[in-house]
Amino acid sequence: MARFVDRVTLHVTAGAGGHGCASVRREKFVPLGGPDGGNGGRGGDVVLVADPGVHTLLDFHHRPHAVAGNGRPGQGSFRNGANADDVELAVPEGTVVMSDDETPEVLGDLAGPGARFVAVRGGRGGLGNAALASPARKAPGFALLGEPGDTRDLVLELRSMADVGLLGFPSAGKSSLVSALSAAKPKIADYPFTTLTPHLGVVSAGDSTFTVADVPGLIPGASGGKGLGLDFLRHIERCSVLVHVVDCATFETDRDPVSDIRALEHELAAYTPALGTDMSERPRIVALNKIDVPDAADLAELVRDEVAEFGWPVVEISTAAHNGLRELSFLMAGAVEEARASRADTPPPRVVLRPTAVDDSGFTVEADTGDDLDPSAGPAWRVRGDKPERWVRQTDFVNDEAVGYLADRLARLGVEEALAEAGARPGDMVTIGVHTFDWEPSTPAGVAALGGGPPASGRGTDPRIENAAYAERLSASERKANRSERRRHRDDAELGVPSWVDGGDPYDDEVGEDPE
Repeated sequence: MARFVDRVTLHVTAGAGGHGCASVRREKFVPLGGPDGGNGGRGGDVVLVADPGVHTLLDFHHRPHAVAGNGRPGQGSFRNGANADDVELAVPEGTVVMSDDETPEVLGDLAGPGARFVAVRGGRGGLGNAALASPARKAPGFALLGEPGDTRDLVLELRSMADVGLLGFPSAGKSSLVSALSAAKPKIADYPFTTLTPHLGVVSAGDSTFTVADVPGLIPGASGGKGLGLDFLRHIERCSVLVHVVDCATFETDRDPVSDIRALEHELAAYTPALGTDMSERPRIVALNKIDVPDAADLAELVRDEVAEFGWPVVEISTAAHNGLRELSFLMAGAVEEARASRADTPPPRVVLRPTAVDDSGFTVEADTGDDLDPSAGPAWRVRGDKPERWVRQTDFVNDEAVGYLADRLARLGVEEALAEAGARPGDMVTIGVHTFDWEPSTPAGVAALGGGPPASGRGTDPRIENAAYAERLSASERKANRSERRRHRDDAELGVPSWVDGGDPYDDEVGEDPE
């Protein structure tokens, strides 16, 4: 048996990016092949797509988890990893995406066919060591890790996309009216709350075609959660026209058409803050139903003038005898056409671009006042920003050279200088993302901001170059002087100049010997 589900909680997880590859070309007769590690692939996104062929959120009720694939890691010989495919989830038109927290926030509104909303984005792939090579770092011995994908919980709410919404107390004849006006066949019975799910029907009146939604019966207190009203009031939010279906043959002595209309209007006004739209501006039509019953026909004639004081069109109908249905359908068609014409005159929303300010550093430094901090550990600081947090996530902290590369990037971004200006001292705890470090300024900028001299040693160490040969490596000026010396000796040899010419006088006064 098919079920109608219009509210679900969806758990979505995007794919992680593939790791970059740290590889060096090793081939016979190719000395110094250099780095050739490829980049990792991008993780897959989870995307919600409005599909006109889907009418319920039932699939997500049974399968509330959606996970995208991970990107492939890079490989040697400059082979990049493959990007993962995006996961597209078909949802009904009119689905509203909200955050799952105490104060839900509307994140997306899939109102039209083909509308798309990226629920979570996949992680970026890590760069291979070939992409990290530079004139100063010709053969990086590390690669960047793939960034993990986003994970979040979302609430999906379906709000029916109907032109006309039928309002009324239980057993007022709303489902019968939909059945009489269209080919829809909702369940009809003579007990309250027969309609447990909204039913949509397509109605034609002249050249106009529109949809009618049968909203479950409302009762006083529905906006506060009483009865079924709270669950289904949202289905009338998108309706352009509201029709009050009034039961004129009710057996309840404390009810009459005027009081029923006022009670329903009170519930709409109470629910308006939750909808975020003013329902009082929607055109109304009043349908006095069940006039095939003699007492109901007399009551409808008696209260018709009083109901007309609301300022809305009033029509007497009978869904059983099909009286007044043609007049009602043309009234609804005219109101719908006016609403469509007014929407056509509304200019489309403007796309607002907010470029990054020229003086935006891309990060902020603030004191960390978390409750889980140890006061005896000293001051703590937190660095927030997309770039530094992403760089930390992509760093392999097992590799010392990768840690040094991270420190270089943070220093170029100005993080060390900003920490010093904020009052951080060596040894303070600094948190970036989910990682916490003991801050030791190691760049000239960071040390200078603290009023100190140049750093005593470098940041990172690389075990591949920690040997005696590197420790005794000559400076650039010394290497230049040696090259000049070797070039002069080569030129002298080509001209036949004796090697002892540069050694001074060949006749040594102390020895007194002739070299010949």
